[in-house]
Amino acid sequence: MVSQYGIKYAVHIITNHFGPLVAKVCDCLLKKGPLPLREIVRYTELSETLVRNCLLVLIQHNCLQPFLLEEEGGFGEVNKVSSLYMVLFDNVLHRVRFSKFMAIVSQEFDKLCVDLIETLLQHGRLSAEQIFDGFRDSTEGSSSGRVEALQENMHKLVKARYVERCPISEPFLALPSEEEAAPVRRRGAKSAKAFLELETLEQCVLVAAVPPEGMRFLFELNPEIGADRDKVENNSSSNTGDKRKLDALDSNIDGGVADKQVVLWRVNFEEFIRRLRHKICIETVRARLDDEAATVFTAMLDASRSEEKKIKTASSVPLSENSIYAEVIKSEKGRNMTLDYVISVLVGLSSSPPFVRVVDNSYIIDFKHTIEVAQTDEVESIVYKKYGKDAYRMFRLLSKAGRLLETDKISDSIFLEKKETANILSKMWQGDYLQMEKLIAGPTQFLLWKVNMMNLRERVLDDMFHAALNLSLRVAYELEQQKEILHLGVDGPMKEKYEKLKKVRFLLESSRMKLDDAIMIFHDF
Repeated sequence: MVSQYGIKYAVHIITNHFGPLVAKVCDCLLKKGPLPLREIVRYTELSETLVRNCLLVLIQHNCLQPFLLEEEGGFGEVNKVSSLYMVLFDNVLHRVRFSKFMAIVSQEFDKLCVDLIETLLQHGRLSAEQIFDGFRDSTEGSSSGRVEALQENMHKLVKARYVERCPISEPFLALPSEEEAAPVRRRGAKSAKAFLELETLEQCVLVAAVPPEGMRFLFELNPEIGADRDKVENNSSSNTGDKRKLDALDSNIDGGVADKQVVLWRVNFEEFIRRLRHKICIETVRARLDDEAATVFTAMLDASRSEEKKIKTASSVPLSENSIYAEVIKSEKGRNMTLDYVISVLVGLSSSPPFVRVVDNSYIIDFKHTIEVAQTDEVESIVYKKYGKDAYRMFRLLSKAGRLLETDKISDSIFLEKKETANILSKMWQGDYLQMEKLIAGPTQFLLWKVNMMNLRERVLDDMFHAALNLSLRVAYELEQQKEILHLGVDGPMKEKYEKLKKVRFLLESSRMKLDDAIMIFHDF
């Protein structure tokens, strides 16, 4: 379930990008869960036409997924099918990461690929012809040459999985079969909704909506694309970008099936999040070990990347020493390493903390443990900043112990007075960073302390959403201040104030991006 401040933060993002009306519909769906159109109208108290348009905007920008859900009818009635709308919370959060996605593409491809990605990020989902329309006059060369260059770069992005075909517009979820429904009936469930929790329902819908693997990343080069567009009248006053949005929206009216003759494309957020996950894993290894370990770990990621099917993969495929070494020597830093040295680095990676597991003379990346280490490092950093060095030492002790420890034991371990130890532990407990239990033995009462990392991660994530919301509000305020000064003019004494506001805004934006990195560690990875 999405936390309180997670919902508020997502609604704030939608408000900034699409206005309060679309945000109201988004807020309703995040709080109530998937709903049919009539229920959204009832809860939001907006007209049906307005709600429908808001839903279309969210669909266009990949923040909402319509789907059909089969439900059991009453006694003597046939099963009914409901058309529901579900907000994709993760895709809403991704809207603040567009600059990170473009940075990833810029490191691998040329500027034209970056521009293609930017176009899709801006407009949501478009056909190939709609994408290329915006580049017809800006790309150098002949008309046919421009189209060919655009198609080749689009093909590169699809092949790298940065761009994909849009999901099925309205996937169908049927009731479970007799075998699947048997354990549900034993628990007393009455319908499909009884065993499909919200998170599981979202996963089922997303899986059902994904096109077959062979079609999802299939982009056919077509020399005829754009050939007829040169004949289109150029005296239209409509903006090209607006026209592309309207054309794409027309194919999604009512969230229904798009024109079968038109293939719509969008940015594949999964691939970008996977690359960012790899980056976090590499930096965690580098911080805990050294640059050589990070180089070998990066080589293992590159060697196993093609076999990764999901973002939250717990572990990689097994890799042999030779296959790892073959990947290591592809990099400039890796060419200085011998096979024996790489093996010694792998031994270090498989020791405490074990970033790599050894199974039958093969090496497997332990993504799950690596992300947990990154999460622990982040929580410890928060404790240090919030409660001080002694609290940080206590938290690390309890975190490593993984069990209840008595106050005296903690005091002795970190060489701090018992009274001061008890005071600090009490503050962390009041802040929900520790669990406390009382043990009464006769007239004596003992206080026992423990870190529940599972619950703490949820608390920390909600705090991060709260902080991100506050930062975004502050950024919006500073931006408004800049607009007022620009309206008045930046000459004279106003110039100094304007430059100061620019620095403050840059600092706030940088802080928000770093905070978003931390949010990804706890939520997306």
